Amino acid sequence: MGKKIINYGIKIFWIFVIGSVFGFFAEMLYALVYTRALEIRQGLIYGPFIQIYGMGAVAYYILISNIQEPKKAFISGMIMGGALEYLCSFFQEIFFGTISWDYSHLFMNLNGRTSLLYCVYWGIIAIVYLKLIYPTFQKMEPIIDKISVRIFTVFFMLFMIFDITISCMAGNRQQERRNNLPADGPVDEFLDRAYPDELLDRIYNNKKDV
Repeated sequence: MGKKIINYGIKIFWIFVIGSVFGFFAEMLYALVYTRALEIRQGLIYGPFIQIYGMGAVAYYILISNIQEPKKAFISGMIMGGALEYLCSFFQEIFFGTISWDYSHLFMNLNGRTSLLYCVYWGIIAIVYLKLIYPTFQKMEPIIDKISVRIFTVFFMLFMIFDITISCMAGNRQQERRNNLPADGPVDEFLDRAYPDELLDRIYNNKKDV
């Protein structure tokens, strides 16, 4: 039982990582097609990760893997993706005072946080996941038992925890700076030195202040 839980946790972690990396390159391709410019968009300070895609991949794995019909996968993907997009935008605004996308100009949008068009995109990705990506995940499962994979997973998991934590701390401190709040202790002073506005604005180049 314990081994199954560990294996499941490892699998979920790597699905999150792979989904986050996929999102990074998908956003870069999207920007290249629609803006004719190469834009590097990141969701975390270190590495090619956009975590909303990672969370979407995990949600697909948990909720859609057992669906057999593409039509049901499409509808489930639309609902799940739209809800995830809305919640991520909402909490980003609450915690960091910024948003990374605004669909107010699109037909049938919900507070600019999600829209019918992007829900359709999530539905299409759900079908691609069900037919192509999930079978690949299934074939890769046996490598989870390898000790080298487990050791590498532990180290990479520690890196991701650090990356997510420092990204959240730096983003929160940037909001404090913009509200003219002075550094409160050595941690804030470190964040001000290591992660100034210029650096964060370059990394999160598509975010907007609310």
